[in-house]
Amino acid sequence: MTIGIGLLGLGTVGAGVAGILATPEGRHPLVGDLALRRVAVRDLQRPRPVDLPAAILTTDPEAVVDDPAVDIVVEVMGGLEPARSLILRAIAAGKPVVTANKAVIARYGEEIAAAAAEQGVYVLIEAAVGGGIPIIEPLKQSLGGNRIQRVSGIINGTTNYILSRMADEGAAYGDVLADAQRLGYAEADPAADVQGGDAADKIAILAGLAYGGSVQRSAIPAEGIDRLDSRDVSYAAQLGFVVKLVAAAQFLGTDADGTVQLDVRVSPTLLPKEHPLAGVHGVNNAILVEGDPVGRVMFYGPGAGAGPTASAVVADILNIAGIRQVGGSEAGLDPLLAASRWRQCRLVDPGLTQHRNYVRLRTSDEPGVIGRIGTCFGDQQVSIQSIVQFEAKGGAAAGAGAGAATGGAAEIVVITHEVGEARFRAALAAIEALPEVVSVAACLRTM
Repeated sequence: MTIGIGLLGLGTVGAGVAGILATPEGRHPLVGDLALRRVAVRDLQRPRPVDLPAAILTTDPEAVVDDPAVDIVVEVMGGLEPARSLILRAIAAGKPVVTANKAVIARYGEEIAAAAAEQGVYVLIEAAVGGGIPIIEPLKQSLGGNRIQRVSGIINGTTNYILSRMADEGAAYGDVLADAQRLGYAEADPAADVQGGDAADKIAILAGLAYGGSVQRSAIPAEGIDRLDSRDVSYAAQLGFVVKLVAAAQFLGTDADGTVQLDVRVSPTLLPKEHPLAGVHGVNNAILVEGDPVGRVMFYGPGAGAGPTASAVVADILNIAGIRQVGGSEAGLDPLLAASRWRQCRLVDPGLTQHRNYVRLRTSDEPGVIGRIGTCFGDQQVSIQSIVQFEAKGGAAAGAGAGAATGGAAEIVVITHEVGEARFRAALAAIEALPEVVSVAACLRTM
């Protein structure tokens, strides 16, 4: 039985999908039953990396969705609109959808899921997070018997490439970003990547799947790497850490009504060099899932690109095609494959979260400064793991007792033990008020 595919978009990922469907030899036999029926493109005259019959191309995406020969709609055009409306149009027509669009799913996933459930069709999203890394289906199915404690990951290849170069070469952020743009790893406008928005879209999706409820994308705090100073990457390395842009969702407990409390955020984070995510370099992605009873499992691989993302798209198409081949879903949707929501989630007040911290202070170089900083932390019951003084220009480290009066400037780096955010911020406010402290130059999370 041939299954007709309608493709919305023929860019990098769309061309990759079309290429797979056009060359079924050596792949799963079910690929041979998939036929590309209609393809929506922006420009009919544009040269394409894959040769397709002109008759199946159109500039009208609604014509693809509405074509009776199209059984499954594949959305790889990106953006919020018209992608959202086209997905909902396909669902209303009773057609299952495969999408790689993390922005739409992060913001409108609940609306789309409700529409799909009402119509009894699947909307599958494996390609929306992690490119070719299979993480969506494991969270929905393979790990379903676990109580998930934390999902954390490096899920933006652009920022990971930049941070890897900064750590390996001591290069400045702006220089590496320019290189990344020349190499095609970063967009001309890199804001979504370097300011953390892309990673926030993805962790919203992962958290919703891991904890069984919708996570409000707009409530996720997202801090990127665009203000990260290369000296903090250098200091971190000297102290045994690696700086990565980490997206994390942490289970904190359950309310009396069963609502799950979560700490979900994106931020530059210091990872101990032995941490599983610390060794993820270049444009690669990795997602670490910690659960009971599985323990730690990590999913690693290329997080973007035509091949990896198209692989994930086709995997979803095959899932739906396989169900159709054995008689459809007359008994209703598989609750695991459809990932139905089964409880409520809420993000806690950031002031109630607990974590470790890295702080870099610019101070005058005179006796007693470290002691007064330590007192401010102590007054708020903030326990210090280490406190180290560096020369203001990034020289060698001195011990906690160093800092003889020289009349110059110094940089003091403090790493705290785990502490409540409210106490930590109160201590920082007291430190900023010290006359010897010029500024709090950097403040990062530490795992």
